[in-house]
Amino acid sequence: MAILDKHTVLEKNVTLLAIFAFLVVTVGGIVQIAPLFWLENTIEDVEGVRPYSPLELAGRDIYIREGCYVCHSQMIRPMRDEVERYGHYSLAAESKYDHPFQWGSKRTGPDLARVGGRYSDDWHVDHLRDPQSVVPESVMPKYGFLENRLIDGEYVGDLLKTHRMVGVPYTEEMIENARADFAVQVDPDGDWDGLVERYPGAQVRNFDGQAGISEADALIAYLQMLGTLVDFSTFTPDASR
Repeated sequence: MAILDKHTVLEKNVTLLAIFAFLVVTVGGIVQIAPLFWLENTIEDVEGVRPYSPLELAGRDIYIREGCYVCHSQMIRPMRDEVERYGHYSLAAESKYDHPFQWGSKRTGPDLARVGGRYSDDWHVDHLRDPQSVVPESVMPKYGFLENRLIDGEYVGDLLKTHRMVGVPYTEEMIENARADFAVQVDPDGDWDGLVERYPGAQVRNFDGQAGISEADALIAYLQMLGTLVDFSTFTPDASR
């Protein structure tokens, strides 16, 4: 009873409650943050992770602009049901070049962290045109208009420069070739060797099957890349962390 009486005093005294709340938050913060100062790098380096290609980066901007993140997370938790459904749990390193990152817990639709390669380009085109045609229970709106909105990548070099300012390691060579790399990624008959050298694993093809480079091309290129950069058959977590 005496303990409850003391707790009542704390609840009734705003100043005292604020002081104790501050102390609890401070201790909790120190416990979480202090160990990070003894780590050389808070994000484990993982083989295969690279900056987005210009087309993928443009597609990611479209993904964010259209609010896809509102219904789809890109964070697979290390729980059995999630791993069995979506694949290997998400690694921090996979999002280290994301500004902003797409982690989250809100899912009206499925998580997309490993969606790359799971469906064909034609499936994505149909899904954007009429989501219910491939997923009858879907509440996703139609995005077929993305096929009609052509982009020429005129300012994609500036986009890379902006991301370099916040820490993404785009080189001068990447920035100089940004517009050419943007265009050649949808042209399998083009000279795309330089693109693949700069962005290993970049997929080269006409993603939406239409003439010209559309916003659908960029968005599908981004989606088809998600979760494909790390080879989890050979990945071994750093046990020292």
